[in-house]
Amino acid sequence: MAPSRRAGRLLFLPLALVHLLSSCPHTTSGAPNTAPLSVLCNGAVYGAGDPFAESLAYVLADLLAATPQSRARDAYTISPYPNAFAYGHAACRAGLTGVDCASCLGSAVSQMNATCGHAVGARAVLVDCSVRYEQYAFVA
Repeated sequence: MAPSRRAGRLLFLPLALVHLLSSCPHTTSGAPNTAPLSVLCNGAVYGAGDPFAESLAYVLADLLAATPQSRARDAYTISPYPNAFAYGHAACRAGLTGVDCASCLGSAVSQMNATCGHAVGARAVLVDCSVRYEQYAFVA
Protein backbone atom coordinates (compact mmCIF):
# COMPACT_ATOMS: atom_id res chain seq x y z
CA MET A 1 0.00 0.00 0.00
CA ALA A 2 1.47 3.38 -1.03
CA PRO A 3 1.85 6.10 1.63
CA SER A 4 -0.62 8.94 1.40
CA ARG A 5 0.34 12.54 0.70
CA ARG A 6 -0.82 13.45 4.19
CA ALA A 7 1.61 10.98 5.77
CA GLY A 8 4.43 12.52 3.73
CA ARG A 9 3.53 16.00 4.99
CA LEU A 10 3.36 14.81 8.58
CA LEU A 11 6.85 13.32 8.30
CA PHE A 12 8.19 16.51 6.68
CA LEU A 13 7.08 18.81 9.50
CA PRO A 14 9.06 17.08 12.30
CA LEU A 15 12.12 16.83 10.05
CA ALA A 16 11.88 20.52 9.22
CA LEU A 17 11.57 21.35 12.92
CA VAL A 18 14.64 19.26 13.78
CA HIS A 19 16.61 21.02 11.03
CA LEU A 20 15.49 24.44 12.25
CA LEU A 21 16.40 23.70 15.87
CA SER A 22 19.79 22.28 14.94
CA SER A 23 20.62 25.42 12.96
CA CYS A 24 19.94 27.69 15.98
CA PRO A 25 22.60 26.92 18.58
CA HIS A 26 22.15 28.01 22.19
CA THR A 27 25.54 29.72 22.27
CA THR A 28 27.16 31.74 19.59
CA SER A 29 30.67 31.31 18.33
CA GLY A 30 32.25 33.95 16.15
CA ALA A 31 31.32 37.57 15.71
CA PRO A 32 27.88 38.84 16.72
CA ASN A 33 25.43 39.88 14.02
CA THR A 34 25.46 43.68 14.15
CA ALA A 35 23.15 44.26 11.20
CA PRO A 36 20.69 47.01 12.15
CA LEU A 37 17.00 46.17 12.30
CA SER A 38 16.11 49.75 13.25
CA VAL A 39 17.72 52.93 14.55
CA LEU A 40 15.22 55.46 15.90
CA CYS A 41 15.94 59.00 17.09
CA ASN A 42 14.06 61.48 19.26
CA GLY A 43 13.50 64.69 17.30
CA ALA A 44 14.65 66.90 20.19
CA VAL A 45 18.38 67.57 20.46
CA TYR A 46 20.77 68.83 23.12
CA GLY A 47 23.35 71.51 22.43
CA ALA A 48 27.03 72.00 23.14
CA GLY A 49 27.74 72.35 26.84
CA ASP A 50 24.37 70.86 27.82
CA PRO A 51 24.65 68.86 31.07
CA PHE A 52 22.69 66.06 29.35
CA ALA A 53 25.85 65.23 27.37
CA GLU A 54 27.66 64.25 30.58
CA SER A 55 24.69 62.22 31.79
CA LEU A 56 24.42 60.44 28.45
CA ALA A 57 28.14 59.61 28.40
CA TYR A 58 27.80 58.11 31.88
CA VAL A 59 24.75 56.03 30.91
CA LEU A 60 26.28 54.64 27.72
CA ALA A 61 29.59 53.79 29.43
CA ASP A 62 27.72 52.08 32.27
CA LEU A 63 25.58 50.04 29.86
CA LEU A 64 28.63 49.00 27.82
CA ALA A 65 30.36 47.80 31.00
CA ALA A 66 27.44 46.26 32.92
CA THR A 67 25.40 44.48 30.24
CA PRO A 68 28.09 42.01 29.07
CA GLN A 69 28.84 41.15 32.72
CA SER A 70 25.18 40.53 33.53
CA ARG A 71 24.16 36.86 33.55
CA ALA A 72 20.98 37.77 31.64
CA ARG A 73 22.90 40.14 29.31
CA ASP A 74 20.33 42.82 30.19
CA ALA A 75 20.88 46.06 32.14
CA TYR A 76 19.16 49.32 33.05
CA THR A 77 20.91 52.41 34.38
CA ILE A 78 20.32 56.04 35.29
CA SER A 79 22.84 58.86 35.45
CA PRO A 80 23.69 60.19 38.92
CA TYR A 81 23.56 63.84 37.80
CA PRO A 82 20.28 65.45 38.97
CA ASN A 83 20.56 68.53 36.74
CA ALA A 84 20.03 66.44 33.57
CA PHE A 85 19.05 62.81 34.08
CA ALA A 86 19.58 60.22 31.37
CA TYR A 87 18.09 56.73 31.47
CA GLY A 88 19.30 53.71 29.56
CA HIS A 89 18.69 50.06 28.78
CA ALA A 90 20.78 47.55 26.86
CA ALA A 91 20.35 43.86 26.15
CA CYS A 92 22.10 41.15 24.18
CA ARG A 93 20.78 37.86 22.90
CA ALA A 94 21.14 35.38 25.75
CA GLY A 95 23.44 33.05 23.80
CA LEU A 96 26.14 35.67 23.25
CA THR A 97 29.38 35.56 25.19
CA GLY A 98 30.26 38.62 27.24
CA VAL A 99 32.91 39.62 24.69
CA ASP A 100 30.48 39.29 21.78
CA CYS A 101 27.81 41.19 23.72
CA ALA A 102 30.26 44.05 24.34
CA SER A 103 31.21 44.10 20.66
CA CYS A 104 27.57 44.19 19.56
CA LEU A 105 26.68 46.97 22.01
CA GLY A 106 29.65 49.03 20.84
CA SER A 107 28.37 48.72 17.29
CA ALA A 108 24.84 49.67 18.38
CA VAL A 109 26.10 52.82 20.13
CA SER A 110 28.20 53.75 17.08
CA GLN A 111 25.20 53.31 14.78
CA MET A 112 23.01 55.39 17.13
CA ASN A 113 25.60 58.17 17.29
CA ALA A 114 26.06 58.19 13.51
CA THR A 115 22.31 58.31 12.86
CA CYS A 116 20.99 60.38 15.77
CA GLY A 117 23.80 62.78 16.64
CA HIS A 118 22.77 64.87 19.64
CA ALA A 119 19.25 63.46 20.04
CA VAL A 120 17.92 63.42 23.61
CA GLY A 121 16.68 59.90 22.98
CA ALA A 122 17.62 57.07 20.65
CA ARG A 123 17.27 53.35 20.15
CA ALA A 124 19.33 50.96 18.05
CA VAL A 125 18.01 47.44 17.55
CA LEU A 126 20.54 45.10 15.96
CA VAL A 127 20.08 41.40 15.25
CA ASP A 128 21.99 40.34 18.40
CA CYS A 129 21.58 43.33 20.75
CA SER A 130 19.85 46.62 21.44
CA VAL A 131 20.57 49.91 23.23
CA ARG A 132 18.17 52.70 24.19
CA TYR A 133 18.57 55.96 26.07
CA GLU A 134 16.09 58.73 26.89
CA GLN A 135 15.72 61.90 28.96
CA TYR A 136 12.82 60.25 30.79
CA ALA A 137 12.32 56.96 32.62
CA PHE A 138 10.99 54.11 30.48
CA VAL A 139 10.38 50.38 30.52
CA ALA A 140 11.78 48.42 27.57
